[in-house]
Amino acid sequence: MHSYADTLGLSDSAFALLRDLIHERTGLFYDNGKSDLLIDKLAPLVIERGFNSFLDYYYLLKYDAAADEEWKNVADALSVQETFFWREVDQVQAVVEQIVPNHFSASPAQPLRIWSAACATGEEPLSIAMALAEHGWFERAPIEIYATDASRAAIAKAQRGLYRERSFRNLPPQLRARYFREVQGAWRIAPELHSKIRWATVNLLSEADVALMARATIIFCRNVFIYFSEAAIRKTVRWFYQRMPTPGYLFVSAAESLLRLTTDLQFQEIGKAFVYVKK
Repeated sequence: MHSYADTLGLSDSAFALLRDLIHERTGLFYDNGKSDLLIDKLAPLVIERGFNSFLDYYYLLKYDAAADEEWKNVADALSVQETFFWREVDQVQAVVEQIVPNHFSASPAQPLRIWSAACATGEEPLSIAMALAEHGWFERAPIEIYATDASRAAIAKAQRGLYRERSFRNLPPQLRARYFREVQGAWRIAPELHSKIRWATVNLLSEADVALMARATIIFCRNVFIYFSEAAIRKTVRWFYQRMPTPGYLFVSAAESLLRLTTDLQFQEIGKAFVYVKK
């Protein structure tokens, strides 16, 4: 294994205990090939706590009164915040050009709720908001956007609304000019757009957390299931399905497929995008 494993003491059996506990609580699954990655991410927390073994840290997470607070630190440490504006934008266009108009022609007064369920630092929900604003939807119809992540640190960044160059690799320059202004080497999202989004922390492996959010007509849950086990994906998708209205739309990333994992949702092409639909 790794030098951290040697200095902090990590037997194979202790690793398995810790890995399985993290899987159970977060859905993230580090199989044996990824043990070094998990060790690298958690070692600073183990050291910060003054422990000299991962097993001690396991007992803290499993049994200690302070465990709930410590799990928030684990979520921050394991969070993958690789995201950018206008990512897989065909899905966003399908929402704005087809799903939203269909929703409001069928039920004009019924608010439309959109949930970005693993929003990292906020680029995805802000892309959705930008696309809706470009089509004038906020003036015409009641739309609510919720954006959540398991990581408090990611949500705190999203709430600040400041972005650096790497977030803009895909965004058309005219949209950057319209919705951002430069502030000391970074770019701040326009407050009127930022305020359209309600931010919160949500663990997708907590049924109570998911229940609060999953009553959305449209759920974006992209680039998170690649880190989940099949069992964790099935569980989360089932909770989505149970609470989504009909019709309901679930977007995952192009690299992810739910076809072997659920028969509840129908796989459809809408515009140039693929989506799982609750009929």
